Amino acid sequence: MLDMERIPTHVAVVMDGNGRWADKRKLPKMAGHNAGMKAMKEIVKKASSLGIKNLTVYAFSTENWKRSTEEIGGIFKLIVVYVDSELRELHANNVRVRILGDYSMLPADSVDRINKAVDMTKDNTGMQFN
Repeated sequence: MLDMERIPTHVAVVMDGNGRWADKRKLPKMAGHNAGMKAMKEIVKKASSLGIKNLTVYAFSTENWKRSTEEIGGIFKLIVVYVDSELRELHANNVRVRILGDYSMLPADSVDRINKAVDMTKDNTGMQFN
């Protein structure tokens, strides 16, 4: 049984190892990033349903810019796909989306989706998803 008094108020997740996960399975790196995104979707839903107040996901560091152009583009495409597929549900579940860090170097479509998510959820009072 889950002790609700022991649920943390803030959980942080570092998205790391997606490429190694794919390599171990002899899959393309993007298969690892897709699996990581799928796992993140589940983490967001579970954290919100458990009443966690803040969920911070560290998803893209300056070191990631050293990856291939193809891999970087694929990662940013995942941002667009995620927002397009999950934003309505996040908003319906009262999740507030905030961005920590500088995302101005991201492709325009990723920045647009991020801004849309932040704007649509700015008045939500449930879990804060950073």
